[in-house]
Amino acid sequence: MKKYWPTLRDFSLILFGTLVQAIALRIFFVPANLASGGVSGISQLINYFTGWPIGMMVFIGNVPLFLLGWRFLGGRSFMMRTAFAIATYSFFADALLWLPFFPKNGITDDIVLNSLYGAVVAGFGYGLVYRGRGTSGGSDILARILNHYRGVSMTQSYLMTDTVVIVGAGFIFGWKEALYAVITLYVSGLVVDTTMEGGGTVRTALIITSQADAVAAKILQDMERGVTRLNATGAYTGEQRTVLYCVVSRSEVQLLKDIVHDADDRAFMVVGAAHEALGEGFQPFRR
Repeated sequence: MKKYWPTLRDFSLILFGTLVQAIALRIFFVPANLASGGVSGISQLINYFTGWPIGMMVFIGNVPLFLLGWRFLGGRSFMMRTAFAIATYSFFADALLWLPFFPKNGITDDIVLNSLYGAVVAGFGYGLVYRGRGTSGGSDILARILNHYRGVSMTQSYLMTDTVVIVGAGFIFGWKEALYAVITLYVSGLVVDTTMEGGGTVRTALIITSQADAVAAKILQDMERGVTRLNATGAYTGEQRTVLYCVVSRSEVQLLKDIVHDADDRAFMVVGAAHEALGEGFQPFRR
């Protein structure tokens, strides 16, 4: 059982994630005419004119993209997870309407609430699927192919695909809805990042100082944080300098500044943000 637990966990995350995505689609996006981007958004536009089930259209639209992904991306494990995500999302997107208690017309007429809450719920669902090492198919597969074979960045690929869908939604649903769809896509992307990487943003610090030993000793003693010493050469002076690198939590930044200032008030320090820190003193590594 222990051998199969990682695979079981991944498929459970994908299953729950696609269910959450389908709930966002049916409760927030469809009632408010918010095209959610990708194949799902195109399916909404087709459904508007034909009445064909959105889930069925999502499945049909993903078949050629899935075959392309199988041909050009390979990876049996990756494609099996993607196939499972496509199948379950397509099923849930239509099956939710079979439930007698399901709010088929949504829970609010406010397009602002629909766009924001839909983005949060859908982004959480996407994040769960990605944590299960799967994709939602559609534009995800196309973006990976363009990135791998044409050097087009993933961001640009998503931008091109979603722009086509949103422009189409503007002509069909109206430009107000299309503008709110842009907000939805942006917010959902932020939620995806938070779901995958967690909200515990940490800070990284690079410290250039002539008192490296004193600064490192204080960080190790007072903060109980690890420090890495890097040898560097000043481009202007040509002098050999020591650069200290460490990772701290947000609440520890001011203490770190005080330590550096007390030891060397002429030090140069750069503080940056990192999404996640794994290892001793922070979150443990997990598969």
